[in-house]
Amino acid sequence: SSASSSAPASSSAPANPNFKACMVSDSGGFDDKSFNQTSLKGQEDAATQFGIQTAKVQSTGDSQYADNINQMVQQGCNEITTVGFLLGDATEAAAKKNPNIDFAIVDYAYDKPPANLKGLTYQTDQPSYLAGYLAAGMTQSGVVGTFGGQNIPTVTIYMEGFRQGVLA
Repeated sequence: SSASSSAPASSSAPANPNFKACMVSDSGGFDDKSFNQTSLKGQEDAATQFGIQTAKVQSTGDSQYADNINQMVQQGCNEITTVGFLLGDATEAAAKKNPNIDFAIVDYAYDKPPANLKGLTYQTDQPSYLAGYLAAGMTQSGVVGTFGGQNIPTVTIYMEGFRQGVLA
């Protein structure tokens, strides 16, 4: 794992230099062209728009999640976003241990999260339904397809939405 920090990016941004937003990727890394990459883009945009400090750590393996989250806690983050359902247990444990830090996790929801933890989930089957519908309407060969990165619920939900759109 490797950590990096940045100061507010623009002098024209509102000054919030005392707020530090941090992020921990899953093992897909910040260049995954998916949740990690778009989450990091959101953090970078927030730094520019709101003049906040940021820090991030990229996980290279599943065994690093708890340590990487703790690294962000030790850096004095006000908010820590973890990316990907694989960080679900480690994020919940850190939120319970650090009630004065706000936590969010992309692509995971909890039945009864602590007050300082927000799961961020999306109905990815809806846009993929539209993509499947469009693909079926545009195919000249009568064949369409979609690919998923891993056989995990968030990927299969997306692919099922695509299949349903093709059938419609």
